[in-house]
Amino acid sequence: MSHRVRVCFVCLGNICRSPTAEAIFAHQVAAARLAAQIDIDSAGTAAYHIGDQPDRRATAEAQRHGVAMVSRGRQFRRGDFELFDYVLAMDEANQSDLLDLASTPDQRAKVHRLREWDPRSTGPHDLDVPDPYYGGADGFADVFTMVERSCAGLLAHVVTSHHLTTE
Repeated sequence: MSHRVRVCFVCLGNICRSPTAEAIFAHQVAAARLAAQIDIDSAGTAAYHIGDQPDRRATAEAQRHGVAMVSRGRQFRRGDFELFDYVLAMDEANQSDLLDLASTPDQRAKVHRLREWDPRSTGPHDLDVPDPYYGGADGFADVFTMVERSCAGLLAHVVTSHHLTTE
């Protein structure tokens, strides 16, 4: 294979939603035996939590599902557009920030909202993954379920679009 598919999940601070998506997607990719073909990362649009571990509530929810969260917070940089094939925003504000950072039509074309691949999304006004940061454990559980569905749809898309097969 000549090109590894590179995916970056992006939220505001990179401690709740995007590391959850990174961990879930990595778990699904490994289960599909595609880890040698797909690179996965996450980042935030803001610099609030650079170097921080994921939120303990997000980590606890992932652990309940047997998913390990190992990333550290980092900020998305303009140069990341050259590294990734897919830049997946968690909500409309993140998407807008990413599109503002993009400097070419090709870079803008890489930006999507993760829930574009959620089979339960009801359309363009239902694409945000809500930020659970200021809420309780239920919000983290809801986000995990929503992200898990969306990542499964994304993985199916990536496999089909890039003609990936297990080795």
